[in-house]
Amino acid sequence: MAARIAAVLAIGALAGCALVDHRAGRREAQAMAAHPPLGQFVEIEGRRVHALVSGSGPDLVLIHGASGNLRDMAFDFLDRLDDDYRVIAFDRPGLGYSDPIDPAADDAFTTHADSLAAQARLLQAAAAELGAEKPIVLGHSFGGAVAMAWALERPDNLAALVDLAGATMPWETGLATLYRVNGSALGGAAVVPLITAFAPERMVDETVEAVFAPNPVPEGYADFVGAGLAVRRDSLRVNARQVNGLLPQVTEMRARYPSIDVPVEIVHGVADTIVPLEVHSARLAELIPGANLTVLENVGHMPHHTVPDEVVAAIDRAAARAGLR
Repeated sequence: MAARIAAVLAIGALAGCALVDHRAGRREAQAMAAHPPLGQFVEIEGRRVHALVSGSGPDLVLIHGASGNLRDMAFDFLDRLDDDYRVIAFDRPGLGYSDPIDPAADDAFTTHADSLAAQARLLQAAAAELGAEKPIVLGHSFGGAVAMAWALERPDNLAALVDLAGATMPWETGLATLYRVNGSALGGAAVVPLITAFAPERMVDETVEAVFAPNPVPEGYADFVGAGLAVRRDSLRVNARQVNGLLPQVTEMRARYPSIDVPVEIVHGVADTIVPLEVHSARLAELIPGANLTVLENVGHMPHHTVPDEVVAAIDRAAARAGLR
C-alpha cells in the first residue's frame, strides 16, 4: 500500500511539473512574440549581444538596469537623443535578447560570470564592433554600476560617463527575499518556474508602478517595454544572480573610483527609494574628481522618463566636457 501511495504521489508531482513547464513555456513564447528584438545582433566570442543603433553624431551607449532590457531606453528617451548622437542601446548579458555570460566558458569575459567587470568588457567589445571605440557611456540603476565598471576596466575606451540613479556604492539594508530565493539553486529550479507560469499581470504592473513612484508610469510604457520578457525563467535566474552579487563588487570598486579621469555627470532623484540618492550618488560624487551631481526634486528612480530633458542636458554637458560638442 505504501509503495502504491508513493507511486501516486510521484505521478502527481510529475504531472504538476509538466503543467508548470508547459504554462511557463507558453507565457515565454507569448512574451517574445509580443516583444521581438528591436535591433541587431553583434557576436563577441560566440556570444550574441542585442543592440539597437540609431542616429548620427558622437557615440552614446545606453545601459539599462536590473530586470530590464533595451526597450526601456527605446521608449521615448532614445528619440530625444538620436538627432544629436549615434545611440547604441544594449540588452545586458542574459537579459532581453543578449546571451548570458556562461561561467563554464573559457574566454576573456568569464573570470567572474555575471560580474560587473565581465558585463562591461563584453559590452565594450560589442560597442567597438559597432564602430564605437570611445563612446559616452550612460548607465541607469544596475546599469550605472556596469558603466562604472566600464570606466575602471576599459578607461581608454570611453569619452565620458553619465551615471543615472546608479547603484554604485555599498549599502547596509538587505535585498528582497525573492532575489535570494531566485538566485539559489533550489529557488531557481522550483520557485522561478512557478513565477513564470503563474505570476498575475497585475503583479507585473504593480512592480512597474513601484519603480516609477512617486511619479506616474508614462502611458504605454508597460506594454512597450515587455515586462513579460523579464519574467522568463532564464532571465529571472540571471537577474537574481547579478543583483545578489552586486554589493561585494561595488564595495571593491569604491576604492578605485577616484582613479576615474573622464568627465562624469551624475543624475539622481531625491524621491528615489529603489536606489537612494544619499546612499549612492551623493557619496559617489565625493569620490570622483570633477564629478558633477544633478539632484532632482520630486523625482523617483526613472528620471529619463520623468524628466528626460534634465537627463539629456547632463549628456550634453558630458559631451561638451569631453570635447565632443
